[in-house]
Amino acid sequence: MDKVQYRGTGRRKKAIARVRLVPGDGKITINNRAFEDYFPNKTSRLIVLQPMELTGMTGRFDVICLVQGGGVTGQAGAIKLGIARAIINANPDIRPQLRRAGYLTRDPRMKERKKYGLHKARKAPQYSKR
Repeated sequence: MDKVQYRGTGRRKKAIARVRLVPGDGKITINNRAFEDYFPNKTSRLIVLQPMELTGMTGRFDVICLVQGGGVTGQAGAIKLGIARAIINANPDIRPQLRRAGYLTRDPRMKERKKYGLHKARKAPQYSKR
């Protein structure tokens, strides 16, 4: 029989994270690498762990995550949303608690597109009167 597992998908900016929660002792694996190796920055690690700590599920599940695209902060935010959604699949009663903390809200901010005549989205060439 297959082990029970709970899935969740998280996105932020260009990062997409597919998260699986498997009953275990709290080991976190991201792209087949250890959690501390993938996120050496402590701030990113705290962001990822927020939903687990809020709900008290830190040592109950192993987190297996595949993440692609974006940068470090975007990937951390995507994993956080994916973990929160997977926790809801595991225990729907926790949903109001996660919603109040804001962990179920997808961050809609995206990179603004470059416009013609400009160097970047808003950076214009230097203006000269003459």
